[in-house]
Amino acid sequence: MAVSHFDEKSGIIPCNTEWGRWWQTVDELHIEITLPVNTKSKDVKVNVTNSSITCQILGKPLFSGNLFRKVRADDTLWTLEDNGTLLNIVLTKADYSNKENVWEAIMEDGSFKADPITYIEMMKKMDLEKLQMKYPGMDFSRSELQKNYDSIPGFN
Repeated sequence: MAVSHFDEKSGIIPCNTEWGRWWQTVDELHIEITLPVNTKSKDVKVNVTNSSITCQILGKPLFSGNLFRKVRADDTLWTLEDNGTLLNIVLTKADYSNKENVWEAIMEDGSFKADPITYIEMMKKMDLEKLQMKYPGMDFSRSELQKNYDSIPGFN
């Protein structure tokens, strides 16, 4: 259920990590991992179930555990980009029709958690994306919402 170029127009709200960054849309979670130059696909192992992810680079575990929420494992896509220096993993959220589907972190245990300011920005962007989906003839990519985002789950 891709929104027509909404991210390209509005940009992303990344959460930086020691290995790269992640961001999300209403229906997807994107994980970008910075790799050593000339990493080959045989050097990368990504295993995704509906509730967990494991990522190994050059035989070394990068992260592993239960995901913050469920995904559709069969829809997972990963690609090597930029001459083998970037691994891009795209997970499809299983509950993207859920009203509150903003992930606070990649992992259920809070690993790679967004800081409160980044989380609020993610919430705002996803609210705009939902409006874009509801009213496809309009462009909400540069809009700002007048909404109270003071109550943040997991940050109070």
